[in-house]
Amino acid sequence: MSGLSAALAPLLAPLGALVRRELRLALRQRGDLLTAVLFFLLTAALFPFGIGPEPNLLLRIAPGILWVTALLAVLLSLERLYLSDWEDGSLDLLLLAAPPLEAVVLAKVLVHWLTSGLPILLATPLAALLYGLPAEALPVLLLALALGTPSLSLLGATAAALTLGARRGGVLLPLLTMPLYVPVLVFGVAAVDASLAGMSARPHLLLLGALLLVSLPVAALSGAAALRQTAE
Repeated sequence: MSGLSAALAPLLAPLGALVRRELRLALRQRGDLLTAVLFFLLTAALFPFGIGPEPNLLLRIAPGILWVTALLAVLLSLERLYLSDWEDGSLDLLLLAAPPLEAVVLAKVLVHWLTSGLPILLATPLAALLYGLPAEALPVLLLALALGTPSLSLLGATAAALTLGARRGGVLLPLLTMPLYVPVLVFGVAAVDASLAGMSARPHLLLLGALLLVSLPVAALSGAAALRQTAE
């Protein structure tokens, strides 16, 4: 165990420094921190007004609405994931720095989730009240979002790296990202639906966990490769 810790130490130290750097940069733009969670709450609140107060209908559509709204809220801030570093030349310095570029990608994804996915997760109980979601289904929804939103950030980071510097990158980013989000969306909604139907949500949650484990190395490797290609 000590040998493994010693082997990981050269990677964990620069990764921690990168995370602290990204957090400091994110905290300087306090308005951006509220964008995702406000978008999530306001958009989720609009549907009951538009559809009407019929409880059974609201309960039936709640899982899909909450998941789609969370997905769009995460997508909202993806365009700026690498943009500021690319514009001020910091990306070139990161390419030359000692930490591997894969660690840079993972650090940025972690901070993106902390500033978008985590606030959405914390605001979910409030949004669930608007749809009359039963208390027993709320833990499943929260666990599904806790497993799914990191995958959204990881998969979106790859698309953000691919569209960095492209003309109309803000238009291309959703087009590339949406197909990648479909499995996360399907299993996330299915987990909550299973809980509401009195069935086990465990298979769907396990699939969300598997998607997260697969997304970690895929996003790190593909994101780093895309950033190197952009820098060239």
